[in-house]
Amino acid sequence: MARNVVISGGGTGIGLAAAQLFAADGDRVLLLGRRPEVLEQAGVPGALTYAADLSRPSGVRGVEQFVAREFGTVDVLIHGAGGSGYLEPKVESDEPLDVVLHNWTLNFGLNTLTAALLTEALKDRLADPGGRVLFIGSIAGFRGSGSGAYAASKAALHPYAHDLARQLGPRGITVNVVAPGYIEDTEFFGDGMDEDRRARLVAETSTGRAGTPGDVAATLHWLASHAAGHITSQIIQVNGGAERGH
Repeated sequence: MARNVVISGGGTGIGLAAAQLFAADGDRVLLLGRRPEVLEQAGVPGALTYAADLSRPSGVRGVEQFVAREFGTVDVLIHGAGGSGYLEPKVESDEPLDVVLHNWTLNFGLNTLTAALLTEALKDRLADPGGRVLFIGSIAGFRGSGSGAYAASKAALHPYAHDLARQLGPRGITVNVVAPGYIEDTEFFGDGMDEDRRARLVAETSTGRAGTPGDVAATLHWLASHAAGHITSQIIQVNGGAERGH
């Protein structure tokens, strides 16, 4: 039976790879993102698209109304929207505290609020039993990210997921976080990746390779399956062992 799958950040990278997997199953997929042209060019067969800024209540309210009209019930909710701020405008100030405020506010908006607002808006529409809520976290939530802001915004998803798992468990809904490491073929690093940095990140893995969007998408796909129905309140590492360090 076809499921209704909502994926934020569904136009590129991990979100797009997940959308392709679910669409291949015959599921109805809704792609969410800020850039309508990216969503329209995603090329996922039969997918619906809706452009909105999910860090703003007004944008999320629009999504909620669209989902009510088109889907009614949400079987799988995947939070792929986010980023480290590489693609965002820089703060127009050299004052250190202004920069700190900008970076932390930006990262929590991109990675934490997008997930929390969308979840709260669609929580009552989750299928019960059988609903799935899946957050894309990060290895940075365990190891740091250099600046602190990105890592903290991803780590904040952990207690939220645990609270949701307890809250939604009686309805037969599971909630989990997938924590990728270095994933190639995404927009995450913008122009900030060079060969030396890539080599360092790959060397941290036990598998000796970078991750792919498909690696993470396959894990999300399985966690959304009936077979994973007794797995909840977990943080699943998909980073080639890099989280353990070398």
